[in-house]
Amino acid sequence: MIRLLSRTFEVPVSAADAWAFLADIDAWPRWAGHIRRIDVDPPGPAGPTTSGVIRLTNGITSTFRMTDFAPPTHWTWVGPFLWLSVRYDHRFEDLGDGRARLAWTLDAEGFGASVLGRLFAAIYARNLDRAIPRLQRLLGDRNGAPA
Repeated sequence: MIRLLSRTFEVPVSAADAWAFLADIDAWPRWAGHIRRIDVDPPGPAGPTTSGVIRLTNGITSTFRMTDFAPPTHWTWVGPFLWLSVRYDHRFEDLGDGRARLAWTLDAEGFGASVLGRLFAAIYARNLDRAIPRLQRLLGDRNGAPA
């Protein structure tokens, strides 16, 4: 498994509130503009048996399944990309002042992980770099605080 990408950022809500907001996976297109729709099974908030299909605005679809679910600190899901197995880890740390630190990492293993994985990560990084500020603003608006 190689680390392809890591983003750590703060949000203007508690870790519990960030968890609750992000567990509503269906709503991710509100802040992640590259996502057209996410179909989750079973319907509802993220849980230990959640799996789904992410439909991107460019027409590509990606499947995922939850592999580690430890509320309120982290969840991990895994999905394929060509010959790779990609692990998406989402971590939540309460900072104790109505703010939280989120850490998202992307790891991959499989044939071509060092080449294909880096190409995938470069595209994914651009999407995240646009989505994270939107998420921070959206959470700030919900909390009545600037993001």
